[in-house]
Amino acid sequence: MAYQVLARKWRPKTFADLVGQEHVVKALQNALDEGRLHHAYLLTGTRGVGKTTIARILAKSLNCENAQHGEPCGVCESCTQIDAGRYVDLLEIDAASNTGIDNIREVLENAQYAPTAGKYKVYIIDEVHMLSKSAFNAMLKTLEEPPEHVKFILATTDPHKVPVTVLSRCLQFVLRNMTAQQVADHLAHVLDSEKIAYEPAALQLLGRAAAGSMRDALSLLDQAIALGSGKVAENDVRQMIGAVDKQYLYELLTGIINQDGAALTAKAQEMAACAVGFDNALGELAILLQHLALIQAVPNALAHDDPDSDILHRLAQTISGEQIQLYYQIAVHGKRDLSLAPDEYAGFMMTLLRMLAFAPLAAASCDANAVIENTELKSPSAQTAEKETAAKKPQPRPEAETAQTPVQTASAAAMPSEGKTAEPVTNQENNDIPPWEDAPDETAAGTAQASAKSIQTASEAGTPPKNQVSKNEAADNETDAPLSEVPSENPIQATPNNEALETEAFAHEAPAKPFNGYSFPNDDYLVEDGAEIPPPDWEHAAPADAEEENNADESSNNEDHTPYAPPPEFSTENWAAIVRHFARKLGAAQMPAQHSAWTEYHPDTGLMVLAMTAEARATADKKRLDKIRDTLAQAYGLQLTLQTQDWRDEAGRETPAMQDKRVQAEDRQKAQALLEADPAAQKILQAFGAQWQPESLELAANRP
Repeated sequence: MAYQVLARKWRPKTFADLVGQEHVVKALQNALDEGRLHHAYLLTGTRGVGKTTIARILAKSLNCENAQHGEPCGVCESCTQIDAGRYVDLLEIDAASNTGIDNIREVLENAQYAPTAGKYKVYIIDEVHMLSKSAFNAMLKTLEEPPEHVKFILATTDPHKVPVTVLSRCLQFVLRNMTAQQVADHLAHVLDSEKIAYEPAALQLLGRAAAGSMRDALSLLDQAIALGSGKVAENDVRQMIGAVDKQYLYELLTGIINQDGAALTAKAQEMAACAVGFDNALGELAILLQHLALIQAVPNALAHDDPDSDILHRLAQTISGEQIQLYYQIAVHGKRDLSLAPDEYAGFMMTLLRMLAFAPLAAASCDANAVIENTELKSPSAQTAEKETAAKKPQPRPEAETAQTPVQTASAAAMPSEGKTAEPVTNQENNDIPPWEDAPDETAAGTAQASAKSIQTASEAGTPPKNQVSKNEAADNETDAPLSEVPSENPIQATPNNEALETEAFAHEAPAKPFNGYSFPNDDYLVEDGAEIPPPDWEHAAPADAEEENNADESSNNEDHTPYAPPPEFSTENWAAIVRHFARKLGAAQMPAQHSAWTEYHPDTGLMVLAMTAEARATADKKRLDKIRDTLAQAYGLQLTLQTQDWRDEAGRETPAMQDKRVQAEDRQKAQALLEADPAAQKILQAFGAQWQPESLELAANRP
């Protein structure tokens, strides 16, 4: 007997033999059992999901002599003749080859005659969307009012091409693609019945390659059996369908985790030499990452008898969940964009390099409970804070300091006082301490302020004070040599790490207290419970030439502002400083705050009154005003109620924006005065017949 392919040999003969499509089978069986039969059915779905098979089983059920609950018996004369293709009352029409109106007209003319052997005449029209427009029009009348003994079963892979007038006359069922696991299980059943050896991993590959089509899966299975000489092996199936060897995927992922670009390149070249499809490789890599994410979320999700269980669990333990999600997204996007790449190898390599570039640098050394910097959940550690010092503009100098040059100002801010570790002279308006940070007590704050005053006095006198290295620094050998003294003619010194100075002052003069709750308004600011401030890292070096002096001056300006200074005192006079201090936390709410003036505050009721200019009114809404109120209430531990009023120019008020504009104009005037008093600058003006552009002038001390 001639060999029969598996797709035909294992074609289902009853509803019970069908794989999947339970929603269609249940509806048809109930209709057959209760006698609620429609005159026209439309089965839609992709290739190989069972449209024609269900149509034939339905035809057998309609004419079966011993049907039970809609299930054909399979042994009566009608069932056997339908299975053999010799039943006279079943007519199958391929609409792809019989598209004309003449073919359909002939069918419709014969439909009026009663069935010869069975109860119904059944017409199965496959690929019905291929019929011509005239053929569809000829069917409309018969579909709408067919004879009682006629049943139409239409099948199509593209229902959108079927006229809506036909769709509305049919009972439509949408057949779904089968899952890879359903296909693999059915293939295992077929191979067990055929007594053919197989590897389960090979069936999983065939199930995915079939893309939900059982007919395609059985055809691939026939090919795999022929390739494996009577058995189904994983390596043969991978070679046949172009699937990627799992070992390639494991080595690629290991190279990404280890940040080994050379290994990735070598492995990609090896895959290219073996003609591996990179489109499939990226798809398989995405599936591997999905398995790793599933193992991390549900450790027991993977079967214990899976041969790759050990390596999958090992990989899941060496890579974080965030990395898996990122790599999965990169793999999916790389597969999508592969057609846009110059060639597949280039697109594949760029996807791997993108994974390599986006790997977190500190992932290997981070604790599981590490805290992301600059979040509001916890304060960053002191060591991390020492690496991030924001460069901000200094506060406008008082009139008593007007006579100082910018260089002297920078020098004064850079030198600590004798016998004390000085807190750097910072601009409170630009400080950016988080409200959850705790502050040293008032004694430490007063000592730091006194130290800052002694710095300024020593600088103006032209004699820099001696610097004393702390005991902790001497014990840790954190400095190579004591700070060199500089003659009074050149009182500029390299600026130490201002943030380290402040940390030193806090650590030695007022250690942080354990945080037991808020006690406002006496506390200046808060420190995280249990936080320890390490000793500072001193770096003193005397500049050897003018270039180093300029670098020291710029370093002083850039590090002059630390984000851990206490917030300004809660008073109307400090409104501009408060707005600048909480600029980051306010976000978009700082726009109305910048153009408003704080006019009144009633401590007994917590009422806070803001006078708003037209600019503030244009940018203010309830959400932003609530943000201002909540930020201040949280920072100062107060119960606040915010009230607004219209702006009055005659009241002599000044908003933070107005203050910035005024200070900027004053600084430009001071800068121009200094230049006009400079003989060298005047010579340049006279030589070129030039004049100063006021808007381009800026004090050196205000440079970022």
